[in-house]
Amino acid sequence: MLNKPQLPLLPGPEGSSRNLPAVQDRYYAQPQPGYQYMEQEPEEEGVPLSHYLWILRRHKWKIMAFVLASVAATVVLSARLTPIYESTATMDVDRQGPTGVLGQEGMRTQSNDADQFLATQVKLIQSDSVLRPVVAKNKLAPEEIEDAPNDLKTTRAEDAPITLKSLKVTRPPNTYLLLISFRSKDPQLAADVANSVAQSYIEHTYDLRFKASASLSTFMEKQIEELKAKMERSGTALAQFEKELNVINPEEKTSILSARLLQLNTEYTKAQSERVAREASFNAVTGGSLEAAQASAQGEQLRKLAERLDEANEKFAQVKTQYGANHPEYRKAQSQQTELQRQLESLKRNIGVRVESGYKEAQNRETMLLKAVAETKTEFDRLNSRSFQYKQVKQEAETDKKLYEELSHKIKEAGINASFQNSSVRLADAARAAFKPVFPNIKMNALLALLFSTLLGVGAAVLGDVMDTTIRDPEQISRTLGSEVIGSLPIVKSWRLGIGNSSAKETGALVKFGETDSKSASFEEAIRTLRDSILLSDIDRRIRTLLVTSAAPREGKTTTAVHLALAHASQKRRTLLIDADLRRPSIHGRLGVANDQGLSTFVHGTADWKTLIQPAPDFPTLDVLTAGPSSRRGADLVGASLELILQDCGSLYDLIVVDAPPLLGFAEPLQIASLVDGVVVVTVAGQTNRNAVASVLATLKRLRANVVGLVLNAVQEDMSDRYYYYGYYGKHYHRYYKAEG
Repeated sequence: MLNKPQLPLLPGPEGSSRNLPAVQDRYYAQPQPGYQYMEQEPEEEGVPLSHYLWILRRHKWKIMAFVLASVAATVVLSARLTPIYESTATMDVDRQGPTGVLGQEGMRTQSNDADQFLATQVKLIQSDSVLRPVVAKNKLAPEEIEDAPNDLKTTRAEDAPITLKSLKVTRPPNTYLLLISFRSKDPQLAADVANSVAQSYIEHTYDLRFKASASLSTFMEKQIEELKAKMERSGTALAQFEKELNVINPEEKTSILSARLLQLNTEYTKAQSERVAREASFNAVTGGSLEAAQASAQGEQLRKLAERLDEANEKFAQVKTQYGANHPEYRKAQSQQTELQRQLESLKRNIGVRVESGYKEAQNRETMLLKAVAETKTEFDRLNSRSFQYKQVKQEAETDKKLYEELSHKIKEAGINASFQNSSVRLADAARAAFKPVFPNIKMNALLALLFSTLLGVGAAVLGDVMDTTIRDPEQISRTLGSEVIGSLPIVKSWRLGIGNSSAKETGALVKFGETDSKSASFEEAIRTLRDSILLSDIDRRIRTLLVTSAAPREGKTTTAVHLALAHASQKRRTLLIDADLRRPSIHGRLGVANDQGLSTFVHGTADWKTLIQPAPDFPTLDVLTAGPSSRRGADLVGASLELILQDCGSLYDLIVVDAPPLLGFAEPLQIASLVDGVVVVTVAGQTNRNAVASVLATLKRLRANVVGLVLNAVQEDMSDRYYYYGYYGKHYHRYYKAEG
C-alpha cells in the first residue's frame, strides 16, 4: 500500500486552513521526501545492442566534431613542440666473464643467471659512478639531469647522486646486448652522451676488476707474511725433531730396524733350535751312550777306534787261548788292547768335552740373540712412535711450504692479470647522430588522439545516455515504470518557444486538421493515433470521460487535450472539452472563445453549467466548458461540481475530455481521476524525470484510477531509434498534400 504524502496547509482569507498543496514557482512541485513510488518490475532483458548503435548515430556529428578537434589540436601541439633526437650505443656483454692472462681466471665457465646478470649491468650503467664523469665531460644542462637543484654549485648538490632523465637502458629479448639510448634536442649531443656512457661503463667495470684484484693482492700479501712465519716455524720444528732422533729420515730408519728385527728373530729361532739339539747331544753323551758319542762330530773316529778295539779284543782272546800270560804275543796283544781301550776312553772324554762346549756355546748364542731381539724391538717401537709425530711435523712443514709457494705464485699472477685490461663488456656499435627526431611523432600522436578521442566520445555518449533519468523511450518506460506509451507527439519547430502557451498566435500551438503544413502533418497523424489508442484500449469498457494531466507544468497537457478533442470531433462525434485548471486556464485562448464565465462560475453556484457551454469555432460537434475566472478557492469544490456535470452530460456526448492541473503538488487532479473512465498522463520526452512519473503513477494506482497510458510529447527523431518515422511521415505528408493541392 502506498503512503499518501502529507501536503502543507495554506491559510485562507479568513484565517482558516485549506487542504491545498503549497505551490512553488511556475506551478512546479518536487516529489515530497519519503514518497513511496510504484514498485518497478525487475528487468528481464538488458539493453539491446541496437540501442547503443542508435546512440552512436544520434551523437555521430558531436563525436566526429570532438574527434576532429582533438586530432587537430594534437597535430598542432605536436608540430609546435621542440624535436627530440635519440642516439643508441650497443654494448656486447660476455657472460663468461673477463679472461685473465695467467691462472684459472682464463678458464671461467658460463653461469645460468643471465637475466639477473644483465639486470645488474643495467642498474650499474644507471649508477652515479658511471654517469658523473659523463655529466662532467659533456657539460650537460640541469634540465637534462633528473631532479636537478637550482644551485648546482652547492656542496649537497655536488654530492647528490646523478640520474639522467633522458637516459634509457634496454635489453633486446634473447640476446646479451644492452642498448644505451639518450635523448636530447641536439642530435650530436645525444650521440656523444650515449657513447660517453658506454665508455664510462667499460672503464668502470675495468676499475672494479682492477680494484678487486688489487685488494686481493693486498690481502694475499698480508696472508703470505703470516704463512711465511708459519712455514719457518714448521721447518724449524722438523729440523729439531730430526736432530732429536739423530737420523735424517726416521721413516728409513724404521724400515732398517724392521728388517734387522726380522733377521734377529730368524737367527734367534735357529740358535734356539741348535741349542736344543746340542743340549740333547750333551745329555746323551753325559749319560755314556756310545751311540750319542758316535752321533757327534768325532763319531766316525770313535767308531773306527771301537772297531780296532773289537779287533784287538778278538785277537787278544785268540792269543790268550794259544799263549800264556808271559808269552810275548800275549803281552803284545794285551798291551794293544789296553792302549786301544785307553784311546777309546780318552776319545769318549774328549767327545763329551766338545759336546758340552758346543752346548754351552749354543746356549750363550741363544741368550745373546734373545737380548739383541729385545733391544732391537724396543728401539723399533720407540722410533715407530716418534715416526708418527715426525710425519705430522713433516706434513705440516710441507703443507706450509706448498701454500706459501702457491700463494706467492697467485700474487704474481694477480699482479699480471690486474695490469691486463680485458673487460667482459665491449662497445659493439657506437652511437651516431640521428637524422630524424623521435619526438614528437606526429603520426603516432594523431593516431592515438584519434583512438582515445573516439573512445572518449563514444564513452561520453553512452554514459550520458545511461545517466539520463528522463522519459524518452517507450520500451524504457514499459521496462522501468510498468506502464505503456499510448502515443508519441512529435515536436513542431514553431512551438519550441513554449509548448502550451496561452497565445496561439505566438506559438502556433493549435493545429487545424486538414491543413497542408508539413510541420504539422506528422503531429496531426500522431493525435489521431493517440485518439484511436485511447478509445480502443478497452473493448469491453468504452471510455467516455477522459482526464488529461501531467506530472509537472509546461508538459503540453493542455495542447494535447485540445487537439485530442478536435481529433474526436472531426469524426462528427459529440465531444465536450472541459478546462478544469481553475488556477491557470488556457483552453479559451487556444480555441478563441470567451472566458468571462465558466466552470468556476458553476462551482461558486452563480450559474447553471448548461448555460456555460460554448460551441467551438469551425467545429460544430465540439463544445467547450472553459475554466472561467481564475479562482483558487474553487479548486476545493471542483471535484463535486465536476462529478455532477459528468453525470448529467454523460449521455449527451460521446467523449468528455477534462484538462486538469499537474498531479504533483495539486489536489484537484486526484479528485477528478477518481471520477473519469480513464487518465492520460502527458510527459515531455527528454525532459520529464522518471521519478516524477513514477510518483504520479503510484498515486493513481493507489486511487484505483484507470491509467490508460502515457503520452510522450515533443518527440524528436534523435531521441530514440523508434522515432525515425516522424521525419519520414513529415516529408511524405508534405509531398502528398502538395500533389493534392
